[in-house]
Formats: sequence, structure tokens, C-alpha cells
Amino acid sequence: METCAVDERMRFMLAIERGDETIASACRRFNISRKTGYKWLGRYREAGFAGLLDQSRAPLHHPRAISGRIAERCLEVRRAHPTWGPVKVRARLERRWPGTDWPAASTIGALFDREGLTVKRKMRRRSPPSSAPFAHCEAANDVWCIDFKGWFLTGDGKRCEPLTLTDAHSRYLLRCQALPRADTEHVWPVLDAAFREFGLPYHMRSDNGSPFASRGAGGLSRLSVLLIKAGVTPERIAPGKPQQNGRHERMHLTLLQEVASPPARSMREQLKRLREFQRLYNDERPHQALENATPADCYQASTRRFDGILREPEYDDDHEVRRVRHNGEIKLNGNMIYISAALVGEPIVLAENEDGWTVSYGPIVLGTIAHGDDRLQQPKRKGCGLVGNAARSPQGPQPQQQQT
Repeated sequence: METCAVDERMRFMLAIERGDETIASACRRFNISRKTGYKWLGRYREAGFAGLLDQSRAPLHHPRAISGRIAERCLEVRRAHPTWGPVKVRARLERRWPGTDWPAASTIGALFDREGLTVKRKMRRRSPPSSAPFAHCEAANDVWCIDFKGWFLTGDGKRCEPLTLTDAHSRYLLRCQALPRADTEHVWPVLDAAFREFGLPYHMRSDNGSPFASRGAGGLSRLSVLLIKAGVTPERIAPGKPQQNGRHERMHLTLLQEVASPPARSMREQLKRLREFQRLYNDERPHQALENATPADCYQASTRRFDGILREPEYDDDHEVRRVRHNGEIKLNGNMIYISAALVGEPIVLAENEDGWTVSYGPIVLGTIAHGDDRLQQPKRKGCGLVGNAARSPQGPQPQQQQT
């Protein structure tokens, strides 16, 4: 017959209290040691029936518990940066106080839970990450990424549309500026200033929207033509595939959380937020993909310095070169063939083969013209956009060592 442990302890106490038997004989009958018998007797006389209930075996003092000073510093960083998780908080603390033995990220996360500083999110099934579009991004300035965050209204009703420019390898935020219009006239001065400050990247990755690309030959826009003349090869992600520019898009999520949720009360305050975000993102915010280093720790300026001169692409002497006329056309074998309005005044090269001519501008293949045809046939788009033919890049300034 099964009996409850508490009931057995109560019967043991009753036998002792009635004086029917000694403690030693009662302990033998209930099959417990005299030490245990005296323990339960002492608890019963001190707390009554409640003393016979099982008590917690947890230690009163844990040797590995977070001290009040350590916990407060963890909470201080979290309150200053509400979007940072425990891994980033721990990395920030280690950088600021390297001699302190900080608790594990899981322990810091449990502390945030107890303090009500975390919001549980619904788990989503995610596809495995792919880094294929970044196969050639092995060092700083291999690829820069550019995009507009998307506009929003500030508290005073002003439209704010930040243009962002990052280095894909180090995640360094090169530019974060709100522009009055998303066109070449406003974007190029930002790029020109960035090139003069940091040097030239090899590639510039963007989406397919204006002013970065167009539906014309080679997807070239006026802005991408300027990039090629500066010595930078433009490349576009596949339509509807923002994950191919995933590092830049992830930065945009952080930007939204930090400076636009909610937006500032005025445009002046919003611009101040953008400048502060750029400083914080580059110099203080740890990045897990960089082993919790900051982008500023990993970025260095390009050795390909920019002198501000835009140079036309140079071609081999054995190829035929035509200059695009004011209406976007060229003349070939007596036929007027439309190429692109973005290339007005620019030289394009025609490489003849048995089927006709392959038409290119710098590193970008524009299409083909068949023998006897008067139309440019654009090539079918590949998944990774405007890449390849790097050997025909314009002859810009040669790489040089940075001065120290």
C-alpha cells in the first residue's frame, strides 16, 4: 500500500508526541535514521505541520550568480540600445571593460527576461542563407552596396528618403544621407564625395530601380554610365531578389528600428538621428558576422584613389568603335540603330563575329546586332546582374599605396 511521505512523517510525530515509544524505536519502525527523526521532530516543533513539507534544495547563495554591479552595467547598455541582443551587449561590455569577467550571453539574456526587457518573437522557418552573389567579395572595397531606404514622413510632415552606401565586406556605412530627390543629379554628388574620401570600389551593387539602372541596353542609366567612367563596374541583383543584397537590407532594418520607429518630430532632428546612427553603427555596434568587431575595425580605404576625372572606356585597336549620337543611335553599314539614351556622346565598341557584332560599353555587354539587321538585340538577363568582362574596365587611376 502506497503512502504519502508527509502522512508518514505526521504519523511519526503523533507516535512521539503521545509518548507511546521512544524516538529510537519509532525510527526503527518507520525505517529512518535517528538523525532524520530528530530533523523532522525539530521542524515540526518549530513550524507545525508546515515543517513536515518538502523544502527547496536550491542553494541560498549561488557562487556564479551575477553581482549587482555586473547586472546593472548589462542593463545600462541594454537600455541605451534597446535593439541590441545579449551577444552584442556582451561584446560591447568586453570592448569597454576588457579586464572584467562578463557572464555568458545566455545569462545576460535571462537577466533581460527577468527585467522585462525582451519581447518574444514568433519563430519563423527560414531558408538556408546563400552567399553566392558575394563570391568575389573577399576584402574591403571589392563591392559597395547602394540603395534608398524608402521614404517616410517626419513629425512635421516632411518627406525623408535616406540614401545609404555600405562596404559589403566590412559592413562599413560609408554614407547615410537624406536626399530631396532620388535622381542622378542628387545621388552622384554623394558618390563623388565618397570616392574622394574612401577611394574607388571595384563593383557597385544595386537593385533595378531608378536612378541605379534602367530598362535600356545593358540596364545602363546615366548614373551607371558615370560609375563606369569613374572606374567602377555596376552590377544589379536579380529582380525580386533583395536577399542578393542581404547585408545591405539587414542594415536597413537596423536603421528603421533605430531612427524611424517612430520618426523624429522634425527634419532637422531626423538628420541628426541619421548622423548619430552612422557613427554608432560604424564605431560602437558589434557585428556577429565580424566576430563581434565593429565595421570601423574591419574597414580600410581603397588604394584606388579617385582624382575626380571621368574617363571614357578604352578599347583594343582591332575593334570597331562608334560614338552614340544625340538621339541615342549609331550608324552601321548605312543603317541607323538605336542603342540607348543613357549613352549619348559615349563610345561603344563593336566586336565582329560570324553572326554579326557584339556591342559593349566598357565592361558591360549591351547586346548583339545580326548581319543585315537594324536592331540591337539585348542579351537575356542572368541571375547576378551586370558582372563580367572585367578586363575591359576603363583605364582609371592606377592603384597606389596610401600615404601614412
